[in-house]
Amino acid sequence: MTPLSAPEFAALMAPFAPFEARPALAVAVSGGRDSLALAVLAHEWAAARQGSVLALIVDHGLRPESAGEARATRERLAALGIEAETLTWSGAKPATRVQQAAREARYRLMFAASRRRGILHLLTAHHAGDQAETLAMRAARESGPDGLAGMAALVEHRDARLLRPLLAVARARLTATLQARGIGWIDDPSNQDRRYERVRVRQDGGTAPEPVGGRAARDREVAQAALRTLEIGPETGPQGLALDQVVVSDLSKEITGRLLGRVVQAVAGGAYPPRRERLDRAVARLSQAPEHGNGQGKSGKSRDFTLSGCQLMLRRDPATRRLRWIVRPESGRRNAKTSAQPLVPAAFFACGASAATHLD
Repeated sequence: MTPLSAPEFAALMAPFAPFEARPALAVAVSGGRDSLALAVLAHEWAAARQGSVLALIVDHGLRPESAGEARATRERLAALGIEAETLTWSGAKPATRVQQAAREARYRLMFAASRRRGILHLLTAHHAGDQAETLAMRAARESGPDGLAGMAALVEHRDARLLRPLLAVARARLTATLQARGIGWIDDPSNQDRRYERVRVRQDGGTAPEPVGGRAARDREVAQAALRTLEIGPETGPQGLALDQVVVSDLSKEITGRLLGRVVQAVAGGAYPPRRERLDRAVARLSQAPEHGNGQGKSGKSRDFTLSGCQLMLRRDPATRRLRWIVRPESGRRNAKTSAQPLVPAAFFACGASAATHLD
C-alpha cells in the first residue's frame, strides 16, 4: 500500500482553508497508528507553512497501562520533533457506556486545551474505515439524513474547529505512512473488545449504507440560510444567538432542521445534533406563525421550549419589532456556567464542511 504523501495531505487540508499565515494545529493522538500518522503529516504540513502542531494525548485511566502508554507516546512524538501535552481524565469512571463517557471526556479535555493554547483547529484521525463503521451503526439506529451522511469533515465547535481530513483515506495507507518512516505505534487492546458496538461492527463486517448524496449542496444551502437569519446581540447572551422568525418560517423544513440541529449542537456544546423526532417537533414549532405580539399562543402561554440543552425563546426586538427565536444554553447546563465568548464566530457554527470559513 502506498504511503500518504505530503502533497496529497495538503490537498486534503485545502478545503478547510483559510488558515492563519502561520497555522497552529492541535492533533488528537492516542498512540495508535492512525493518529500518529496524522500527527506526522500535520507536523510536516504546518512546518512547511512556518506553523506549529501540538499533539494532545488523553490518558483515560481506564487501564493500568494507560499512563505508561501515554508517556511512551509523548517520548515518541518528542523524538519526531512534535510538541505534546498529556491530558488526564480524572475522577470516578462510569460502570456502563464507558466508551461514550470516555469520548465525551476526551473531547472536553482537548477542546479546553485548544482554547487554553489559543489553537483554533483540532484534527482527529478518523479515516474511511471509521466512517463506514459510523454509517453502519447510525443506520442500525435509524438516524436521520444528517446521520446517514456520516461524520462531518468539519464541525464548528464553540472552542475550536474540529477537522477530519482523513475521512476518504484507507487505514492501510496510514499504516504504510508510518512504516515508510520506520515509526512504531501502540495497539490499544480495547479495539478488540466485543463489549463495544464499534468493535462488533468492525469484526462482523457490518454493511454501511451509501452516504446520502448531495451533502455539499445542502451544506451551502444551510450556510446561506445561516447568513440570512443568524444574529448576535446583547439580548442573546455571550453564548447565544438569534434566528429571525420570518426568515426561518420561509425556509424548507429540511433546511430549517439542518440549521437548527447545528445551531443547537454548537450552542449547547453537544457531541451530536438532536435526535430526529425531537428536531422535527422543534422545526414545526419554529415554522408556526405567532398568534400574539410577543410569540404567545391563543391561550396566552409562552411558546418557549427546550431542545438538547438549549432554551429557545420567541421574543420581539424592541428596536426593529421583528420576532426572533433566541437560542441559549439551558440554565444549569455546563456551557451556561461560563461567560466565555466562543473562539469560533457563532454566525458560522451552522455552516457545513463545504461552505464554512472562519475569521482571523
